[in-house]
Amino acid sequence: MASYRKFAYVYDELMEDMPYPEWIRFARMAWERHGMPKTVVELGCGTGSITIPLVNAGFQVTGIDLSADMLAVARRKMEGTSQGVRLFRDGSVRWVQQDMTEWETPEPADSVISFCDCLNYLLEEEDIVATFRRTYEGLKPGGTFLFDVHHPNTLRRYEEEQPFVWDEPSVAYIWTCERDDARDEIEHHLTIFAREEENGPGAYRRFEETHTQRAYDPDWMKSELLRCGFRDVACYADFEWAEATEDAERLFFVAVK
Repeated sequence: MASYRKFAYVYDELMEDMPYPEWIRFARMAWERHGMPKTVVELGCGTGSITIPLVNAGFQVTGIDLSADMLAVARRKMEGTSQGVRLFRDGSVRWVQQDMTEWETPEPADSVISFCDCLNYLLEEEDIVATFRRTYEGLKPGGTFLFDVHHPNTLRRYEEEQPFVWDEPSVAYIWTCERDDARDEIEHHLTIFAREEENGPGAYRRFEETHTQRAYDPDWMKSELLRCGFRDVACYADFEWAEATEDAERLFFVAVK
């Protein structure tokens, strides 16, 4: 399981084009169908790019992440924005460093979400099952579990389309991939160059990151959710309420306790 360190402090800049509003829109549509929550747990909250808008909209959110550095960035983002006062008035937030396979909160939640392919960082089937079980236990009756994962074909496309290059004045990277076909697992190797003006004009710091993801058969995931006790499980494609096909890039699961 990945635990972001130095990468956490350039993550937002590298991920600025990620469709965070689309994840929030999907969650709201699911909640409109299955019940609007008051309390939300976000597994793999990262730097709070989904957490903070939800809190600002009035939800009580617990952001859980394995990385202390990602949580530190999330706290700084929340406290440093002009929304800071309003965040505390309209909603509330707790930041908790935990492993999603054994997360816990003082009270059951109305909804649990995990977006941006966080569950793909769980590299063993038993870790997926443990997360499903713990989430079922951590939800109120009727509560929803919403998450997305990469379709197995997406990891194959990563391998075929690599290498990837990002080149901006403040940060750049070279990203290559190695895929294990037998396990449907891929290693992302990133060489990152981040500008550090305090070390002189034009100075950059280079560091290396390796992150591993594994894809899982969607039918297996659905059967394991049902086995854990979820009574209503559906799988959709790419932020839409459409049937997931082999062409899908992201699979969106909606499970109801």
